[in-house]
Amino acid sequence: MHGNLPSRRAFLASLGAALATPALACEASLERQAGRAFGTHWHIAGPDGAALDRLRPALEKLFAGIDHEMSPWRADSAISRFNASAAGTPASAEMTRVVQAALTLARDSDGAFDPTVGPLVARWGFGPIDLGAVADWRGVTVEEGRLSKRQTDLTLDLCGIAKGRALDRAAELARAHGMQNVLLDLGGELRALGRHPARRDWTVAVEHPFPGHPPHAILHLPKGMSVATSGLGAQSYTLNGRLWGHIMDPSIARPVDGLLRSVTVLAADAMTADGWATALFAAGDNAGLALARARDIAALFLFEDGTALRQVETGGIRAVLT
Repeated sequence: MHGNLPSRRAFLASLGAALATPALACEASLERQAGRAFGTHWHIAGPDGAALDRLRPALEKLFAGIDHEMSPWRADSAISRFNASAAGTPASAEMTRVVQAALTLARDSDGAFDPTVGPLVARWGFGPIDLGAVADWRGVTVEEGRLSKRQTDLTLDLCGIAKGRALDRAAELARAHGMQNVLLDLGGELRALGRHPARRDWTVAVEHPFPGHPPHAILHLPKGMSVATSGLGAQSYTLNGRLWGHIMDPSIARPVDGLLRSVTVLAADAMTADGWATALFAAGDNAGLALARARDIAALFLFEDGTALRQVETGGIRAVLT
């Protein structure tokens, strides 16, 4: 849901997606399909004979519909109409579901995840919502068929959770097409249906937070599970010797500051993994770890430690690391 991004960011997004599934590159027996959506790449892999091409038209239609509803980069999207409204707009059942999930996550993360930080993201050079109020997720309310806001210039940006929801819906679509053993990848976020054709879990990589490095770790993704990573990665820049990323810390109204470089979350669905990876990274070095431990979230934290990375695990994620 990123519209027309600069070519370098688009390239790095595709690189990140490739690194996320390194095992696929050397397994010629797998059937694959790939395409673009939301300013990044999607991939699907399955056993020979799965006829994955049957899924492509429906998948592209699904992603186009989600983009038309939830992309803040599009002036004609439903979320842009809400942002431009004075009091709120009608909302589809799907939009209502995602916004409610975002607000619940904001509450459960003590505001570390905040879907109203769009203007702050834009102020730091990463997003399209260049006008709006100070972030206040409590100012958005969800009713059946309608989204409302207390301040006329309050805005919503669902990019921290909507890609995960899109991946979940893609998995539902794959199941509806009779595909029981496939791995879906949307911009480096992954969801496993069934198992690898070799009758083992799908094996994926935890991307190194800095471009040009090999994957930091390998994990096996049990059937039905999802994994998402948030961090500095491609959407960052260096200014006056300091690295700034696109994930905001609402408590200080600026990008996350500290030594935390990425957070990878394992969950039963991609929307949960996507949202909590964003929330834990936004919470920062200490509060993010404390939050993951308090809620028993399966997460892998990578901290910069001199010239190396320090790894901290929570919530039993060690069981899937190899």
